[in-house]
Amino acid sequence: MAPEVLNLSDLDEADVPAKLKAETYFDFKAHPFAHSALFGGANARSVIDAIAGVEQYLKTVVPDLIAKAEPVAKKTQADFPGRCAGKFTVLLEDGAVFDPGYIVGGKDESATLYLRRGAKALGANIWVDSGSIVIGEGVFIESGAGIKGLTIVGGDSEIRQGAYLRGNVITGAGCILGGELKNTVIMEKGNFPHTSYLGDSLCGCETHFGNQATSANLGILSVIERSPIVMEVDGRRYNLGRPKVGIIMGDYSQVGCNSVSDPGTFLAPWTVVYQLTRLNRGFYGPNELLKNKPMEHGIIERVPLRR
Repeated sequence: MAPEVLNLSDLDEADVPAKLKAETYFDFKAHPFAHSALFGGANARSVIDAIAGVEQYLKTVVPDLIAKAEPVAKKTQADFPGRCAGKFTVLLEDGAVFDPGYIVGGKDESATLYLRRGAKALGANIWVDSGSIVIGEGVFIESGAGIKGLTIVGGDSEIRQGAYLRGNVITGAGCILGGELKNTVIMEKGNFPHTSYLGDSLCGCETHFGNQATSANLGILSVIERSPIVMEVDGRRYNLGRPKVGIIMGDYSQVGCNSVSDPGTFLAPWTVVYQLTRLNRGFYGPNELLKNKPMEHGIIERVPLRR
């Protein structure tokens, strides 16, 4: 008989295993996060609920932030001839600068880009047709970066050339981003400065990806089947209810250069992954060093070269 599979969405909060709860990975008391509300309440009993709830959270919070804006300047599509499509509003607080590469708006001027005090976006490509964007105080967005709404970028962050925030993205303050993000939350001082991919993922305080590290969020066969991920937790099997789950990185976790993680990879705090490591779906850490040592442990096959 096949082992019973429990639907995570059917469980009471008390029955959700600890390895799927936010408090296992993120300490919001030690590391306050402006959007910790995403992880609380009846609709966020697990980290999977949080991943599923990013878009709805942004739909609630972004309009509130824009309603409280105190801009010193307001611009529309008329101010960017030849560099825009559709309709939109740009709100600029004191010291903010917006000189886009291109900006795509929506059907009306409710599509909004809001740059808070001292933020600068120079030569970036912006899409607010799918939702508004809030850029925090002191953020610098380099030429060649691309940002789609709905998105919130925390203050004093750096969005580097080539970064692509594809929407439903939330970052804390002091982040450095250089890769592709989609439906992902990165908390305070998240350091993802190089070419990489994060989709349907949650990354805690001071987490880090090395160059070319990436997280798969959809299994290779699931591209066709789209079947929900099933995880084994403490001897029981749980249907997570969604085919896309990337990586959950607890506070201070790191993934080394050119490493890749399977969909449904969970790193508890202070888990450090060596370069060139392939992480199978599962749970790792806390306080664990994961090493890729094929020569020492015989993973590499060595055979004579025939000429």
